[in-house]
Amino acid sequence: MVRSYIRHGPTQAFGLVCSPGANSIYDGKLAFVPALEDILVWDVKKGQMLSMWHESGHRAEVTCVVRAPQKNRFAVGYADGSIRLWNSETEAVEVTFNGHKRAVTALAFDSQGARLASGSQDTDIIIWDVEAEAGLYRLRGHRDQLTGLRFITPPSSTSTALGYLITSSKDTFMKLWDLTTQHCIQTIVAHRSEIWALDSDPAGELIFTGSGEGELKAWSIDTEALSEGMKEAENGELTKMIHPVGALPLTTNHRVSQISFHPQKPYLAVQSHDRSVEIFRIRTEEEVKKKRARRQKRAKEKEKSSEKGKERADEKDNTAVVVDEDIVELADLFTPYLVVRASGKIRSFDFVNPDISPKGGVQILTALANNALEIYHIPPPKKSKDEDPLESNKLYSLDLPGHRTDIRTLCLSSNDELLASGSNGSLKVWNMKTTSCIRTMECGYSICSTFLPGDRHIAVGTKSGELLIFDISSSTLIDTIKAHDGAIYSIDLRPNKTGLATGSADKEVKFWDFDYTVEGPDGRKGGLALVHVKTLKMTDDVLAVRFSPNGKFLAVALLDSTVKIFYQDTLKFFISLYGHKLPVLSMDISDDSKLIVTCSADKNVKIWGLDFGDCHKSIFAHEDSIMQVAFEKNSHYFWTVGKDKFVKYWDGDKFENIQKLDGHHGEVWALAVSNRGNFVVTGSHDKSIRVWEKTDEPLFLEEEREKELEQLYEKGIADSMNREDKPPDADAEASAVNKQTTETLMAGERIIEALDIADADREATKGYLEAKAKLSDSNAAKLPPPAKHAVLAAYELDGPAYVLRVVERIQSTALHDALLVLPFGKVVSLLTYLSEWAHREWNISLSSRILFFLLRTHHHQIVANRTMRTVLVELRTNLRDALRKQKEEIGYNVAALKYIRQQDDAKRTAQFYEEENMDEAKVRIRIMEGKKRKRINIKT
Repeated sequence: MVRSYIRHGPTQAFGLVCSPGANSIYDGKLAFVPALEDILVWDVKKGQMLSMWHESGHRAEVTCVVRAPQKNRFAVGYADGSIRLWNSETEAVEVTFNGHKRAVTALAFDSQGARLASGSQDTDIIIWDVEAEAGLYRLRGHRDQLTGLRFITPPSSTSTALGYLITSSKDTFMKLWDLTTQHCIQTIVAHRSEIWALDSDPAGELIFTGSGEGELKAWSIDTEALSEGMKEAENGELTKMIHPVGALPLTTNHRVSQISFHPQKPYLAVQSHDRSVEIFRIRTEEEVKKKRARRQKRAKEKEKSSEKGKERADEKDNTAVVVDEDIVELADLFTPYLVVRASGKIRSFDFVNPDISPKGGVQILTALANNALEIYHIPPPKKSKDEDPLESNKLYSLDLPGHRTDIRTLCLSSNDELLASGSNGSLKVWNMKTTSCIRTMECGYSICSTFLPGDRHIAVGTKSGELLIFDISSSTLIDTIKAHDGAIYSIDLRPNKTGLATGSADKEVKFWDFDYTVEGPDGRKGGLALVHVKTLKMTDDVLAVRFSPNGKFLAVALLDSTVKIFYQDTLKFFISLYGHKLPVLSMDISDDSKLIVTCSADKNVKIWGLDFGDCHKSIFAHEDSIMQVAFEKNSHYFWTVGKDKFVKYWDGDKFENIQKLDGHHGEVWALAVSNRGNFVVTGSHDKSIRVWEKTDEPLFLEEEREKELEQLYEKGIADSMNREDKPPDADAEASAVNKQTTETLMAGERIIEALDIADADREATKGYLEAKAKLSDSNAAKLPPPAKHAVLAAYELDGPAYVLRVVERIQSTALHDALLVLPFGKVVSLLTYLSEWAHREWNISLSSRILFFLLRTHHHQIVANRTMRTVLVELRTNLRDALRKQKEEIGYNVAALKYIRQQDDAKRTAQFYEEENMDEAKVRIRIMEGKKRKRINIKT
């Protein structure tokens, strides 16, 4: 009989405030921050998580986030090269774009939010049509990862012009692309080192770029040249659109990782240091003139003060003012304002809308690399020089719902309701039902931990050799014991719950008893203390200690890669388990005390019998060091976690890998198995805690292996189709957007399957009609019609309608890639159905889109095939008729809307003049005056 298991599935990850993989966005109330593969929405003021944007089954990490001009739409780029458009109101994905082969590193919307530009580590730029949900074209030219994208629209450009795009890359180049011709029209060597940041001012006249050497440069955009287009100058050179302005000095020479202009206020923020953001204030025109006048005055005084330069100063008195009149230096326009200093390394920052900022200043959000968010207030400029120097002050800080450093230890309470997680600096207690942090206590570098009997106290072993006892109810440290001279690597409770054992790097195993007679934190009897009972000295560092559940044995793992088994009562040596090539990092003993499983840095798991110490099986379990192993309660199934980011589930009797779970984005350090056996908790370097719950779904090993092979095969096909050894358009700057994925391959297979069904039904119908035509009328009436295909009968559709139904259900973004999968024979078949759809006037826009794509892709084969002529002539006739009808209908509707608009304008104009009690003659006079009135521009 086939052995079945129960499948475990991932649930919500918690312990994350924000991950350092991408930038964050803040709108004054809500912060939209990356959390590995998800986006979290925080109310920073309340410290409350409002929602999590999660797509089930998607595991790639978020690498870039940008907000569209439509405030409820966000574009999110991922490490697998995909881009998803999220709606913040519905918290759902609107569109998924697949075109990049590596992680998306830069995103930008145009001013209308209709186009999206994306840059990637694969050095390509793709322009996406957001409304049509399709990739327009791919731009090639950069030689390294893209770091910045900005759309530029000249103020006097025509409506037909598509504008320009400025891009920056790590290849030190900044490029200007004409999106109308889809070509690069200017390439600038902006810096000597990699360009890491780019931004343009709200007016679109200045561009700032930041390099890896801490250099901040400004560039001016010639809007007149952009409006006129690329022209040839008198000397034969092409006109330059972007001109250098100068460099802005920074306080440090570190890498400029982000540049951002405030959308409305005159501020520029630059991050060039790990822990600080420099704020520059943009001076007004009057301030610049005053600054220039003061400089000129000082220069004159300096010249006149020197005896030699008095005459020269008098001669140049008048010319100095004229020369500097129109020249504004960069240092005059941008003045250092203040420095925002955060409590940790800053990953990204974002300005807040000034309408929301209190006290007339500006708020800035800083997302820290250590899993925290901070919001600072930048005060307005001071009115007098006598006031104190300006400083930013912290308004809010969001750090309690997560650890600052790697999670190194996890332990569950006896009833599985509480989870304790320890890291370097803090110990947190979580409610497992709500996954909320209910206690945070400061501690040293915690390596191991356990709940003590009663679940009111937690014992923590630290790297400094201290044993800390925390009281959960009062969140206090009630006892600190200097237990060892080296790091405490392991703690284990005695099976009878009367004490515990600790193993340390000082080559000692110490045994402790619980004393409940001492006073607790509240001064009453019933507190807890640990009393040292005895010490077992070993020959090497102790890495793990375990009691057997029957209380008979004590297992000790040493740095010499062996495990020593002792009798627990007398501490006499029983057996030694050797075979690992590197030290055993963790071990566990089954509840029936028959098996002991050990895991090591040599990537192997060994299963031993505890009666004779024989090795039942050695399994190569992970691709890197295995950090922890634990048996499931009352079974021989066990769990392992490793540095290869995987969590694995094993059968200790059959030596089979039951399940491999991937979800973590960093080394998995810690593991805790439920006492009831219905879930397992893991903690990782990515600072997330994940719960893997047992479901009701059965799992069969043969099916799992088949699924793994299928996924591997499909991934191999997609990779081979995406591989570009020598692409035909490798030298072209612009090319089509396509990328084969498992989804597009499956969509193509569905179209082929639908075409097969429809073709079979058409052939059967054709044969029936031919046979009927050969018979007499009486016999023809008796001839039974052919049986319909089961699928067509179920949906009550004919062949063309069923093919249309299948094609309509394919995502718009994946349609072109799915059509590329079709062999040419199926393309011919699909063209006949396109003609049928056009004749019946079904989804003409979709039919036209498919037709043009197929003609563009298979042009040479279609032209060379004589049989295609009849199909294409019929298709042209049907499609033209359908498009003509739609054109007439749209034209009629547009004319009607114009008429309604005219009627509404006339009605509102008449109502306005009627309110002023004016007759017709006065109205005409007023209208004529309005036409003659001169328009003026008011500068605010």
